[in-house]
Amino acid sequence: MKLRGDNALFRRSELLGLLVFATLILVVLPAALDIFRLNLVGKYLTYAFVTIGLVVCWGYAGILSLGQGIFFGLGGYCMAMFLKLEASSVENTKIQSTPGIPDFMDWNQLTALPWFWKPFENLGVTLAAVVLVPTLFAFIIGAAMFKRRVGGVYFAIITQAVALILTILIVGQQGYTGGINGITDLRTLKGWDIRSDGAKLTLYYVECGLLLAAIVATQLVTRSKLGRILVAMRDKEDRVRFSGYSVSSFKIFAFCFAAALAALGGAMFTLQVGFMSPSFVGIVPSIEMVIYTAVGGRSSILGSVCGALLVNFAKTRLSESFPELWLFGLGALFIIVVLSFPEGLAGVYRSSAPRLARSFVAKLRALWRTPMTRSLDHELAE
Repeated sequence: MKLRGDNALFRRSELLGLLVFATLILVVLPAALDIFRLNLVGKYLTYAFVTIGLVVCWGYAGILSLGQGIFFGLGGYCMAMFLKLEASSVENTKIQSTPGIPDFMDWNQLTALPWFWKPFENLGVTLAAVVLVPTLFAFIIGAAMFKRRVGGVYFAIITQAVALILTILIVGQQGYTGGINGITDLRTLKGWDIRSDGAKLTLYYVECGLLLAAIVATQLVTRSKLGRILVAMRDKEDRVRFSGYSVSSFKIFAFCFAAALAALGGAMFTLQVGFMSPSFVGIVPSIEMVIYTAVGGRSSILGSVCGALLVNFAKTRLSESFPELWLFGLGALFIIVVLSFPEGLAGVYRSSAPRLARSFVAKLRALWRTPMTRSLDHELAE
């Protein structure tokens, strides 16, 4: 993996930004924040997985998906099903009419564990399902749409419709999914109490490691020939098709790649927060995820991650300070950034960083010049 040179995986500025970001989340934040606030940052970082996927899907391939909550929720539900089964042992549920099944199933008069729940008794199967189930679902949607050349605003509307349908299905099948309340009261992972402070800190570092790995994997895609084809497809789709490439296959890949990352974020969200509900699957959270990417910059991996952190931090602060007005504040933040900075915060950085760096270097040079040097420069100028 090359880190330097013209064909490097990371340019010098990108590598520096990644090192600064890694230092921030691995060293600075754990040292500066208590466990409650650090767990809150961990929750924000789960959305960063979604925004990274949207950089490939939307920023590079030009596919605007307004249904990423689908894959975030599916990944979260897969992990929640395993944790719920572990919390629903016969010993823990002996007061139920049917011990050994989740409580919401007992409340809805189910007497046996449904067949599609049984594979989630195994952790290995669950970890595979976290990625494979949402990716397979994305493949089915992508193949059905892109093979028929459905794209643009039509595809965005269809993904919204699928998100709404899935939400209604989850809420309606309360006996199998927990309904509107979702899957709650998640306690242990293979006997390890995930609610303790030590577990939350460990899960935070695991999530940071996975996020950094996702950033590198996404950079591999965007810096490769595949990434260049995705950009060409976004700008001149017909020309790419006439060049002999299967445009639909590349679109399906980008959509599935974004779905897999979103699902990984959803699984980590379940572990960090301790529950999963249909409120994270529908249209509103999916649109919010697009907002995170737009604010940070849809063509920048680190920019999109920063967008997720910034918008969620603003959301938390505004909801704490102005509980009745925070939605208006969040909307105003999005409108201001999109209208003033179409390329997001990453575009602002790219345009202003070189100028600021030159100004900073000039000030340092002026600061370190001696009075004798200034006098000599003045004489030479005359």
